[in-house]
Amino acid sequence: MFSVSAFQQKYETDVSSLTIGDRRFKFFVPKSLDPFLDKEDVFNEFPLWSKIWEASIVLANHVENMPVDPQKHLLEIGCGIGLVGIVAAGCGHRVTMTEYNRDALNFARANARVNHTSGLSELGIVELDWTKPVLEGRFDTILGSEVIYKEEYFEPLLGLFRRYLKPDGEIILAEGLRKTSLAFFKRMADICDVKAQKKILRSKGEEKRIILANMRF
Repeated sequence: MFSVSAFQQKYETDVSSLTIGDRRFKFFVPKSLDPFLDKEDVFNEFPLWSKIWEASIVLANHVENMPVDPQKHLLEIGCGIGLVGIVAAGCGHRVTMTEYNRDALNFARANARVNHTSGLSELGIVELDWTKPVLEGRFDTILGSEVIYKEEYFEPLLGLFRRYLKPDGEIILAEGLRKTSLAFFKRMADICDVKAQKKILRSKGEEKRIILANMRF
């Protein structure tokens, strides 16, 4: 049984608050990245999961506006600390969040607990390796934010989509505007219908450009 108190004893954390729609959420985030870095090579398995990305905020806002259908099951890949999936569950969606990194999974579980004292039966959190995916069933919607940052993930993700998306299902990804994300969406446009739009988040005088893409085979 997962325990938030045990989690707080294991990790040093800060709390970030976020409003999505008319709902207020709070999320544990690591106070420091040092415990999660490879001291021999800081770029090896760098803890990208440990922050709230602008693309995740864009995707969470999009999910918050999606109609809720209790018959439909959403899958989030690369959930990180759990922002998108927790917002989806808070809106009433049935969702399974997945992540490969076990520390990230612990943060996602803790954040699910502090944001949903009830209704956790609609939120599953499981470990998933994109290169060797093992899941039960197929999903109506697959969600992801900032998951396209290495070209080596293109084919594993495409295989995951084909294996676990229902025939009439939809993939919704939010990605920063960069070379790898543009290349992936171009790759997807060759094999499925892609509808993309550019979103801009403004904060502290800076603009973050995000691509929000809906894809159907």
